[in-house]
Amino acid sequence: MNTAKIIGIVLIILSLGIGYTGINKVSNNTAEVNVLGLEIDASNESGKQQGYIYLGLAAVLFVGGIFTMNKAK
Repeated sequence: MNTAKIIGIVLIILSLGIGYTGINKVSNNTAEVNVLGLEIDASNESGKQQGYIYLGLAAVLFVGGIFTMNKAK
């Protein structure tokens, strides 16, 4: 196997793990409660922002992995 292919596969697997962590961070830091028709938002904005950063990093790693694997051909 070519070294570039191995690096591409590692980048893709790493991006999936980081993306999963980012999705969990965004969903865990978002909370809404309905009390007597009033909607109360109890979100942690810094946690959500960190989750979005993880998702962006995962997207960059995924594209880099695909590019590296295509370049290896």
